[in-house]
Amino acid sequence: MEKTYWLHVISPLHVGAGRGIGYIDLPIVREVATKWPYVPGSAIKGVIADKNNATDENRKNKPLIAAAFGRAGDEDSSAGALVFSDASIVCLPVRSFYGTFAWVTSPLALKRLRQLKVDSIPVPQIGDVIVLDGNQISSLPQQNQAPKVYFEDIDLTERINVALEPICNALSQSIFEEDDWQKIFAKRFALVHDDIFTFFCEMGTEVNSRISIDEKTKTAAGKMLWNEESLPIDTILSGLVWCDKVYSGSSGQALKAQDLMNEFCKEPCYLQIGGKASVGKGRVRCVFS
Repeated sequence: MEKTYWLHVISPLHVGAGRGIGYIDLPIVREVATKWPYVPGSAIKGVIADKNNATDENRKNKPLIAAAFGRAGDEDSSAGALVFSDASIVCLPVRSFYGTFAWVTSPLALKRLRQLKVDSIPVPQIGDVIVLDGNQISSLPQQNQAPKVYFEDIDLTERINVALEPICNALSQSIFEEDDWQKIFAKRFALVHDDIFTFFCEMGTEVNSRISIDEKTKTAAGKMLWNEESLPIDTILSGLVWCDKVYSGSSGQALKAQDLMNEFCKEPCYLQIGGKASVGKGRVRCVFS
């Protein structure tokens, strides 16, 4: 049994990769091959466990918590049966000259969503962007010219393709409960070439400069200045969660995987993921489908 979980970032999200070697001192984690950002499954499982109060005491006394998140001990130790895959990026918010911003994705990002049940995924040319009719991110039509879409400092030619509609509907209905937000998503949903999407993933993240304050003088402490990278607000990521047949400690009592999934992977919830929580970062909305 498995479910899909979706993360909708509602404050800048910093899941760090340690110290960087470039101008970004504290970069976010990225995939080795694609350089696309992601959120490790271990980070998701940890905050889900914390949200469900999976303390050592509760792991000893509550079979469902022990089975889902594991427990320590010489005789009753067990690994948690809930498994969270890494959350891969689905849509990145990109600044748009029209419509303020767009949720941008690519054919490869959609194909990696194996749970996305659509007949086909259109593939745009590198200078094109596929959008829906009635969108808010295209320029006004020019005589004998297709409208343009301006993302950051890149201009792309608008291409309307009805094959994008079922993809947009499947994503919006999984992520947003409100009809208004589903309509907002549809008007700002855009499909670009994989190479363009990679460019946005590398250059379109949020980078902030921060300083350390000297407690005596209440001013900047020496040379304590650093740059910190985050995923921007409205980034959308997705992963899988599953559970096999599990047992409750040394008693050998079999528990149903469905019971664990229904208990811990049900209603939408708000989570705090990654670092910098004290400055308001890492707030996400998690939805299971």
